[in-house]
Amino acid sequence: MRIMIVASLALALVACNGATAQLKDGMNKAGQEAATSAEASAKASADKSKADLEAGASAKVMEQALTVAAENPARSEQNIARNKYRHPVETLNFFGIKPDMTVVEIWPGGGWYTEVLAPVLVDGHLIAASFAPKTDQPDHYTNRIYNNFEERLKNDPLFSKNVHSGMLQPGVKVDIGAEGSADMVLTFRSLHGFITQGIMDEIFAESYKVLKPGGIFGVVEHRAKEAEGMDVMEIAKTGYVPTSYVIERAEAAGFELVEASEINANPKDTADHPEGVWTLPPSLKLGDTDREKYLEIGESDRMTLKFRKVVEEEAVEADEAAESDEAAN
Repeated sequence: MRIMIVASLALALVACNGATAQLKDGMNKAGQEAATSAEASAKASADKSKADLEAGASAKVMEQALTVAAENPARSEQNIARNKYRHPVETLNFFGIKPDMTVVEIWPGGGWYTEVLAPVLVDGHLIAASFAPKTDQPDHYTNRIYNNFEERLKNDPLFSKNVHSGMLQPGVKVDIGAEGSADMVLTFRSLHGFITQGIMDEIFAESYKVLKPGGIFGVVEHRAKEAEGMDVMEIAKTGYVPTSYVIERAEAAGFELVEASEINANPKDTADHPEGVWTLPPSLKLGDTDREKYLEIGESDRMTLKFRKVVEEEAVEADEAAESDEAAN
């Protein structure tokens, strides 16, 4: 009997030792896993901090580069004076411009924004996509704008070698780069012209096509007051465009709205003037009539919209989600 008790105690001791060993192994393993997890967490935190610092430093450098370009004394005094209305540094930062991007600027006009874009795209390219000259109307003012810009493109040192001439005139010529080749497409105060010419949807479609998946479509335009039953064509003839209409047509082209900004807002502008937006500076189409009044208002109230080209997989997922919601309802 005694032998059996001793044997049982021995077995219990062995089992206890085994359990203790297993417990120690488990504790050691858990400790190792915890240490590994803590190390991974610390590394992830350090990597994030480094990335945040680099992103912050990069953003600061970009802001400084944009400021230097916008205030470059080689620009005309008139163009520099308009910085306070057009906010090029804040606007291009909002769109997320980077020095190595390929950017398409639609209808650059006299090149006001081109002067700021060209110097900062030091490792990138800028395609200045002009409108087509009116060969059947040699004296038309747009021909003068087109010819002056092309001349500047060839000879003006403000337009560096990374600026390339293009064209975006649906029905005439589209030359803005290969499909999926651009990081960003920008349009400044031109949508009313697209609308009155009946080509806005085509221009949005071409912008979508040339962008890489996830590419940015940046819009600045004179902002009309929203009203029920608006006649967009008639409003566009005044130079103003309703924001809701721009968003609607951009989304129809496949873009998603990332963010809207009030960078270029002007609450003094009623968007209701005798000669439309051209009543205000810099055009001051009424001449000396109420000149001080319109100078006090300043340049127009403007929408600033940042869109993104939705990648195909995201579009399919969004469609499936929408279909699922409809089925559930």
